[in-house]
This record gives sequence, C-alpha cells and structure tokens, in this order.
Amino acid sequence: MSAAVILAEGVEKWFGAAHVLKGCSLSVSRGEVVVICGPSGSGKSTFIKCMNGLEPFQRGRILVEGVSVGEPATDLPKLRARIGMVFQHFELYPHKSVIENITLAPMHVLKRSRGEAEDGARALLRRVGLADKDRAFPSELSGGQQQRVAIARALAMEPVAMLFDEPTSALDPEMISEVLDVIGQLAAEGMTMVVVTHEMGFARAAADRVAFMDAGRVLEDRPTAEFFENPEAGRSKMFLSKILRH
Repeated sequence: MSAAVILAEGVEKWFGAAHVLKGCSLSVSRGEVVVICGPSGSGKSTFIKCMNGLEPFQRGRILVEGVSVGEPATDLPKLRARIGMVFQHFELYPHKSVIENITLAPMHVLKRSRGEAEDGARALLRRVGLADKDRAFPSELSGGQQQRVAIARALAMEPVAMLFDEPTSALDPEMISEVLDVIGQLAAEGMTMVVVTHEMGFARAAADRVAFMDAGRVLEDRPTAEFFENPEAGRSKMFLSKILRH
C-alpha cells in the first residue's frame, strides 16, 4: 500500500459533556475506497467532518497528505480545497445555476478563468450524466440530480480525495442508484474516497475496506469481503443481520 492520503490516529471529540469520538483511527491510502458504516448516532458523520476540519477535535491527530488538520497554523480553506466533500443535503446555492455552482470555487480559489472553469464544469456534468442541465437551477432538479451536481462541484477542485457523508440518505429510493452509480464509477477510476453510508450493496461492490463504528468507536476495520463474510464484533454482526434483511 502507498502512503496514507488521510491518516487519523486516536481522535477524541466532545460536544459539551457528550464524548462522541473515542480514540478513532483510520488510514486511507491513495486509490482506496473505505466505507464507514454503523448505527445512527455512532459518530460516523462527525468523524468524517473532522477529516477536513469542518469539526474540531480535542485529542489525537489527523493528517491529510502529511498536513495536520488540527494544527492552529494549518490553512484549513487550502486543505479543504484538496479534499472534496459531499453532504446529505446537497448544499447547492439555490440562487445560482448549475454551472455557476460548479465554477464558483475553481474561479475564486484556483484562479481559473471563466472559460476554463466552464469548460471543466461541462466535462464534469457529462461525467455525471447531466450535460443538458448546465443552465438549470437547483429547484428545477430532482434530489438525485442535485446530488450529482454536488459531486461534480467537488470534483471541479481536482481533489486528492473525496469524503461522502451519507450522500443518499435524503433521496427517494429510485434516485439512490443514480448517485451510487456515479460514486461507483469514481471508485473504478481510482479516486481515493471515504464514504459514510448505510447502502451495504454499494459497500460490498465498491469498497476496499469497511470500518464499522458504534458508540463513538471504530470497532472493526477490515477488507470488505472479510467484514461481510465473517464480522468479528458482536455489534457489527447484529447491524449486518438487521440491515441485510431489508
């Protein structure tokens, strides 16, 4: 395995008196796809947000390409420009068109010209199957289409890795597959990714490793086939037995 793009070691986080991350560690190598799963409230979304500094943490360390996320001197906006983030609820600017949503950061952060940024945006829209939606506004799109625009927007920054925080949880069932297909294609192309999801079919097909969290701890971190065929922790066995029945 190549050197880790993302390395988290012993991460501890509190929200007030609530101890939400308890010694969480995870290493993600270049080109690797890691799925984080577990019951609601287990700390999955908080952990992934700590990886690019959206949530501060109190102990441990997180390195992104060797840069310490938690160091006060770290330029977090610059670091976040290297790590794409896709949220549950799309987070698109409602008053801007699709192409404006995608070109905003490349023009302002990467200092691309409008023409260069728009050419890149159109190429990404073709990639996510939305070539004809460049002038549409978010309110004119389905949830699945909005999430694919959000993925294109993250890719426009040419990130070294992508973080997905339950990218299908706000979608109607028929829209889930169109988003997972795009994420699966990125996995096949070798994008480094951490995906928080309950979609176990996607995890089995696309992930190199699965990390299982419960009550703020990473209880298992194993190759995908091993996790599904022979989970070690009793809590993960129970989780899989419930979720795979549906």
